[in-house]
Amino acid sequence: MNSNTSDKLDAANPQKSSALLGLIKLMRPHQWLKNTFVFAPLMFTGLFLDVVAISEALIAFVLFSIAASATYIVNDLQDIESDRLHPVKSKKRPLASGQVLPAQAKMLLAVLYAVLLIGFVVQPMVMAVIIAYLLLNVAYSFYLKHQPVLDIFTIASGFVLRVYAGAMAISVPVSSWMFVTTLCLALYLAAIKRRQELMQTTQQGREVLAKYSVALIDRYAEMSATGALLFYSLFVMNARPEMVMTIPFVLFGLFRYWYISEALGKGESPTEALIADKQLLLTVIAWIGTCLWALWPQGGA
Repeated sequence: MNSNTSDKLDAANPQKSSALLGLIKLMRPHQWLKNTFVFAPLMFTGLFLDVVAISEALIAFVLFSIAASATYIVNDLQDIESDRLHPVKSKKRPLASGQVLPAQAKMLLAVLYAVLLIGFVVQPMVMAVIIAYLLLNVAYSFYLKHQPVLDIFTIASGFVLRVYAGAMAISVPVSSWMFVTTLCLALYLAAIKRRQELMQTTQQGREVLAKYSVALIDRYAEMSATGALLFYSLFVMNARPEMVMTIPFVLFGLFRYWYISEALGKGESPTEALIADKQLLLTVIAWIGTCLWALWPQGGA
């Protein structure tokens, strides 16, 4: 092999490695943490010791993670130009930075959709929820994200659908308490996300930001956080009194996340905020551990 050929191969390998890394980043695996909402019905119904229920919930989690990655790709393809105006997204997002070509992203998207088709054989009811999630996010990418208030409710609806998918996976109904609590919590997270975008970026990066004010979004966040705490507390005291010790963790978590966004200027990504902040992460772990202890057969008595 002559030196010219060797130089070409050396140059090609880093490019391939960079593109592969970009495709992985395009799927945003760190955001799969949001899909743990799928496990909420498994925990609150006390089926977390049932091997079959656990396996079905895990499959639902994987399917929803693939679907979420597909929606991120669709959204990034649609948002290439606006992401290039964003101070952070222009460097971090593979399509906006040029690390991944649109054609490569579309090929990956086709592969993810093909994998999801197999899901209809494994969990048809879960896939029905996922199809609704995919359609909702297509509408979000092309229209709803430009509509004030509707954009926040669309983001929040994705979390509610995750919970429904988890319930379908283990064949249990979603309680009204779980529905309204999840919706309020998701609205709070979505409102904070918009608040941080409004504070940290120019309105050219996202058209809908021009239709909001920080004061307005703060009121949305306050109302949603209050609703989440109120409905969760009512659920615990009426349906699961053994879980009353989990309420302080929820209250502290809301306070801490608000501190992260208001005082530290973070919070645009709930997942990144959770991973980066030790106090918030420990609070969530403590909440989960306390819930499991309280709901463990004979353990909370």
